[in-house]
Order: sequence, then structure tokens, then C-alpha cells
Amino acid sequence: MRKIFLILLLFIVTAGTSKASINIPYPDSSITVQYYLIDLKVNIPLQQIQCRADLKVKPLASYAGIFFLNFSSSMSVDSLGIESNYASYSHNADRIYIAPSVAADEYNLHIYYHGTPVPTGSGSFEFSNHGGVPVVWSLSEPYGSQDWFPCKNSITDKADSSLVKITCPEGNTGVSNGLLISTVHNNDGTVSYLWKNSYPVSVYLISVAISNYNYTVQYYRYAKNDSMPVQHYIYPEDYETVRQNINETPYYLSVFSGMFTQYPFLREKYGHAEINFNGGMEHQTITSLGNFSEGVIAHELSHQWFGDKVTCRDWHHIWLNEGFASYCEALMMQAQYGDSAYHSIMTMKMNSAKKATGSVYVRDVSSISEIFNNNRSYSKGAVILHMLRGILGDSLFFRCLRNYVNDTALAYKTAVTEDFQRVCESTSGSNLKYFFDEWIYGENYPAYTISYSYVDAGNNNYQVYLNLSQKVNTNPSYFTMPVQVLVKSDYGDTIITLLNFQQEQNYSFGIKGKPVSIELDPDNLILKDKKGDEPRIPVQYYLKQNYPNPFNPVTTIEYSILHYEPVKLIVYDARGRQIKIVVNQNQPPGIYKAIFNAENYASGVYFYILYANDNFIDSKKLVIIK
Repeated sequence: MRKIFLILLLFIVTAGTSKASINIPYPDSSITVQYYLIDLKVNIPLQQIQCRADLKVKPLASYAGIFFLNFSSSMSVDSLGIESNYASYSHNADRIYIAPSVAADEYNLHIYYHGTPVPTGSGSFEFSNHGGVPVVWSLSEPYGSQDWFPCKNSITDKADSSLVKITCPEGNTGVSNGLLISTVHNNDGTVSYLWKNSYPVSVYLISVAISNYNYTVQYYRYAKNDSMPVQHYIYPEDYETVRQNINETPYYLSVFSGMFTQYPFLREKYGHAEINFNGGMEHQTITSLGNFSEGVIAHELSHQWFGDKVTCRDWHHIWLNEGFASYCEALMMQAQYGDSAYHSIMTMKMNSAKKATGSVYVRDVSSISEIFNNNRSYSKGAVILHMLRGILGDSLFFRCLRNYVNDTALAYKTAVTEDFQRVCESTSGSNLKYFFDEWIYGENYPAYTISYSYVDAGNNNYQVYLNLSQKVNTNPSYFTMPVQVLVKSDYGDTIITLLNFQQEQNYSFGIKGKPVSIELDPDNLILKDKKGDEPRIPVQYYLKQNYPNPFNPVTTIEYSILHYEPVKLIVYDARGRQIKIVVNQNQPPGIYKAIFNAENYASGVYFYILYANDNFIDSKKLVIIK
């Protein structure tokens, strides 16, 4: 939810979040709500709703004869009944307290109420307009459901199904979750739309959207003879502008279905309803959108798997929703535009993730801006999946995602980080505790420094000695990670994976050919800072003065070349006679340091010449003093 995409989702910020802390609406743990019917009559001119809510409430083992529902005290309850009988209740402090007169295995509640919802957080229930035309919409994440209907306000408590009836003035369309069961034109100038959702749903994903929508439908053909409607409810004045991007939705459905298994609400629909919100909200089967960029469409669609089918069990673990959906933006761009688009997006997300403070596990869920922190919950969450993909490899990584959304303990239910870890470990056969401990519950990211040396082992074989150290962190004190290094030599390039599990660690390995440079994490698989002996790309040819100079008996000569080409570095005496060929080989572009040992030569003035094919020739004097 709630992302603004500016340039092909390469710059992302959060929108509409409040920095102020709010009172967390603790739900009643002694009950579960199995069904919601919300029957709304919307008076747009007065900005009021008159409603009936039917709830099927089931007592749990801890039930003690009285229970409560979360419901804003700004709304007025007119009456409350259980089955066909009126029941006593009290409504205060954003709760309806109910004490049934007879014990039962379940209670069918009928609650009549009215009022003007007072939105909290990011909107919850809004009356606004587009171009002077009214639009009414809901966006209840994280705690706003109770602002407009009585509920157990818990992300964990999924109802088995829901029914939403919207009655609004003629000329408007009322949109909600699931399938449209009926449309009735009433005698009072209103029209009623009845929407039925037959899948488990969290309360914050139940939605309404009302306006003079332009309606179009496409079809996602998931089998030769089967298809599902893809419905778009767009402001008439915006349709031509957004048409091209929304028409990609069936393709996006096919891509994600191929990655994660079939779209999880196939019996119903998927679609978009435009609202006055510069971002998106993944309402189950009907995303609410105010921004129609490719990235937002992909982000919100992927939530149908990661957020709606499998929902984070509490807001502490919101990265399971938002980090996954943010990563899916990059996956979709990779599917559409190739690997370079994927890596460009992940580089931008890494830059954002480096600004994250605190752990990805959200400590303070009373702050909406803490829950939906872009740098942390979105970008760093996405980067964590990118790093996990690098550790497991593509085949295992995507098998983990598929197994996660289809795990019988999690599908159409809820999950915490440890559930995802369990699936990844059972799928891959790897112990990943270190990874989740440091990246989800730890803070910051590693800062690496590398240095290396090598010795000639004969027959063009070289032994490399590499030191890898990390800057001291707080939690964890250092990061355990498999780290790749790219060794470039005059024989070829080699990638070696090193398991780094110490603050400072030494490695030794053999390679073919003389090392030219070593690059840490060449494919950018780790969120990090790095410095040390990495390849330096020259911007010009040059030959530097040797140092030290004068010298006895060893000096260093540094030079730079711009192309892969034959290179010679030759030392001559004062009479122009060749006395030593220091370098004679093809070399890739780079900055080089050659060693000249003059122990067998007399004191005096000499000079050296660099020949870089036909592209560059230069010379310098050197002085040997003994």
C-alpha cells in the first residue's frame, strides 16, 4: 500500500501517513468474527451513512459471557439485536460492549447505526470529489475499519466471507470486494449494488468506492476455455490517460501467476477503482488506485498473494506485505524489460534501504509512519528478498515463494517472519536463522573493506591472500553472509564465493593467471558499503614517475590504459640500449603497478617507455644509486 511512483518507480516515497502516534484499537481476543454484512446507504450531500451491519460472532475458549466490538464513538448506534431479539449494549471509548442473555456457540448480531465517519490514519472513509463530481471511498489500513463499521479490529482475525451492499444516488456506481450479485434501481432515485466475497478476508481489506465511474472489463484467460473478469472503474476524465497501463493487468496476472501459482481469488475478479489517493491500496480483488504507473499496478496486484492471501499476522511484520510487494515491482520490470531494469530498480531500493533506521521488524506499531516507513518496510524489505535470492539461487528462491503462499498453515490465513523462514529452510534444506536474525531483527548493513596480495606458484598459477573486514555494528556486531569476489587475471575472470562469518577474516585460494584486480560483490547482491582493492576504471592513458626515485634496488612504476591491448614497459640505459622488459602482455583496461628490480644494474640514469599498442607511448627517467 501507499506508494507514489515518479519515474518508472525509480523514486519512491510514502504518502498520506501520519507521524503522530495513535491509540491502538486492541481487539477482543475471546471472540472471532466469521462473517460481515455491511449495508450502507450513502447520503453524499450530507456526507453521512446510514447502515446495518450483520456479524456472526463465535466465542473462543477464553470467552467469559461478555464481549466487545471495536467501533468509533463518533458514530451513533441506533439498536443492536442478537438473532431476532434486541440486546443490551453500551457504546463508549470506541467499543460496543455486549452481554448476551443466553450462552450460545455463535451469535448473529444485527447492528443499526448512522453518522459521519471521522477518518483516522490515512483516510479510512472519505467524502471528496474529482472535478466537482463526488467520490466516496474507504482505505482502512491499518486501524481504520472501526471508523465506519463495527468489527473485531484485528489483522489476524479473518472472516470466512463478507457481503457489502452500497446504496447511492443514481448516476454513481458502488464498488466493493468479490462478485457483483445484483444491481437494483430503487424508486427513490438511488441504486443498490450487492457485492459478495466468498474468500477469507481481513477487516482492513473490506472496501467501498463510489463515483460516476467509466466501467470497462477485460479477461484474464488462465486456461484454454476459462477466464476471469478484470474490471476497471475509472473517472471518465482520466480513462484515456490511464487506459494503456491498466490494459496491461491481464499480462501482469499471467506473470505473477506463473511465478507464485495461480491468482488466489480466481472465482471472483480482479480490478481497480479510482479514488483520490496518490498511491494504491490492495483491497481484496479490487485495488483502490489514484496513481496508475506500471509500478503501482504491479505492486498492488502482487499484494493479492502477499498481503491478501497470506497476511502478516500483526503490523510488526508488515514487511511480509510491503517488502514483498515492493520486490515484485522489480520482478515485473525484469519480466517486461529484462535484467538491466531489475538491477536498476534494486540499486535505487538499496539506496533507499541504506537510509533505514531501526529493525525491519516494526517496534512501534502505534505510529502509522513507523509501520509504513518507505526506507525500512518497503525498500529494505525488498532488498532482503533480493539478497535471499542471491543466497539460494533463482530456482530455490522462487520455489520458496510458491511454497510460502501455498503452505496449508498460511494460505488464506496469516504469517509472521518465522513462518516464511520455516518455509525457506524446509524448501532449501539450509539453516537461514543467521540471515533472518540479522536482517529482520538487526539494524543497518555491513561496511566491508578488502585487501589482498598474491604470490607466483609457478606455471601461471597464483595463490591469492585476501583479508575481508567489517566496520563494527551494534546489532548484529557483524553480518554473516556468503560474499562473492570477482578475481580478474590475465588468464580470465573467476567468481569465488566466500562465507564471511567473522568481523575480520582471512582467505586463501588459487587461481590461474596473474591477478589484476579483485571486486567485492560484483553483482550487487548485498546491501553494503565497500572499499579496498577493487577495479579502478581509468579515464585516460598515463605513465607516472616511478617511486621511489632515486632508488636501490626496487622501484614501482604506475600506468593506466583504456583498452584491452598489448602493453610493453621497457627500461633502457642512457645510450638507448634495452636492458629489461618489465611488462609484455595483453592487458584489460585498468590502472597497473609494475615492479622493477635493479639489483643487477649499475648506478646511473636510465629511462623507461610504455607502449600501449599504437594508442599511447610515453617515457620517464629513473635514477639508480648504489
